[in-house]
Amino acid sequence: MAEKSSIFDMIGPVMIGPSSSHTAGVVRIARAAIRMLGSIPTEAVVTFYNSFARTYEGHGSDRAIVAGLLGYAPDDTRIRTAFDHAAEAGLNYTFQSVGNASTMHPNTIKLSLHDSGTGHRVEIVGQSRGGGVIRIVEVDGFPSDFSGSLHTLIIDANDVPGSIAFIASVIAHDQCNIATMFVSRKGRNDAARQFIEMDSPIKEITLAYLRQLSWVQRITYIPTLE
Repeated sequence: MAEKSSIFDMIGPVMIGPSSSHTAGVVRIARAAIRMLGSIPTEAVVTFYNSFARTYEGHGSDRAIVAGLLGYAPDDTRIRTAFDHAAEAGLNYTFQSVGNASTMHPNTIKLSLHDSGTGHRVEIVGQSRGGGVIRIVEVDGFPSDFSGSLHTLIIDANDVPGSIAFIASVIAHDQCNIATMFVSRKGRNDAARQFIEMDSPIKEITLAYLRQLSWVQRITYIPTLE
């Protein structure tokens, strides 16, 4: 007789195990980071915090983070041999651990990435929340709050009056619905960063228009993560 499924059964992501928190979520944090960098890094410093600091080797989070930095999806069988592939790709990585960061989520990772070819750098802090769900809570020192499960627009701009409303209006004219918006700034009239999650993709012509605005320094677009 076939087993009946319960409404309480949890459906997790399709992934390489052993744990959605320690593998699938970790891969997704890294995949978000390389999209912000714009490439696969040549150097990565990975810091595991709290419970991750104590379990990352035994649960395969070290392989998962390297696999994500190479662009592999959570269900890619190459996760198991990610260290070998990193050597072939020229990715140099260092692991660090901090086991008592009381202000941080138990499953927190910081990634400091550098691409020597382009000169680009990025530093992100991500949390693996379980079931493959992640939150990116800091980017280059700016507090943030996005998941990668929606189309995400990151806008570096001057903190000028009306900028938030103007960008929201441009996105609305592209028939994109804003799900969440999180704005950080260094100070009044200083550098600001907008993190905007949208239900649908944004058109390339809209991105081009936003990039040419005199008070916009940089735009990063991250389509929905797998």
